[in-house]
Amino acid sequence: MRASQDQTAAGRWIEVPGERIVRWASSFADRHGGALTHLTPESVTLAGADGATARCHPPVPPVPGLVVPGPPAGEQAVAWAAMRMAEHAAAPRTVGVLLVRLGGFAAGVFQGSPPQLVVSKTGSRLVHGRSAAGGWSQHRFARRRDNQAAAALRAAADTAVAVLGPFASDLHALVLGGDRRAVAGLRDDTRLAPLLDRAVDRFLTVPDPRLAVLRDAPRLYGSIRIWLTGPSG
Repeated sequence: MRASQDQTAAGRWIEVPGERIVRWASSFADRHGGALTHLTPESVTLAGADGATARCHPPVPPVPGLVVPGPPAGEQAVAWAAMRMAEHAAAPRTVGVLLVRLGGFAAGVFQGSPPQLVVSKTGSRLVHGRSAAGGWSQHRFARRRDNQAAAALRAAADTAVAVLGPFASDLHALVLGGDRRAVAGLRDDTRLAPLLDRAVDRFLTVPDPRLAVLRDAPRLYGSIRIWLTGPSG
């Protein structure tokens, strides 16, 4: 289980691997005096008797069979919902991953269960940092940096098309990551539209996209993300 940095006084995010969610849900119910479930195709909310809640978001929603047929009633409902999430997290699927930061990018396709990286490419482009100088030198430097950033994003888009494009019709999901501003800079490239249409909400904030970082992506996107709030009162 890994806690996210996105925490507030009202609650916090944690991430639980799919193979541990059944035990985690049972432990949540034990700690909070039992739990009821609220189900949607995209999430499972466990509501403890003491007012604590755990809103669980499985990877690559929706989760088939989570709502219809309905779960059993009573204490078995929590275990039933947790099992559906675990099965969904472990299901074999084809997932594209695109990680982009200014100056670096990585694209790959994972298939099967456990996920195997079947094709990938990483790369980098020089993008200078911001200068503290002023005057005309500053303007020239800013233009040069803007050109470098544009060239880096074009290289990232070219790589995404080359690596992910052949799998576009087979992708169950596209997982984006890296730096949000850099990824946003790709959205005007019409070549990427069929891929970006399959992007999931989960965003992987990762360091410089290297092959080792790309290989670790299934551990991040395959976990069940849970928003925890404490007991009421």
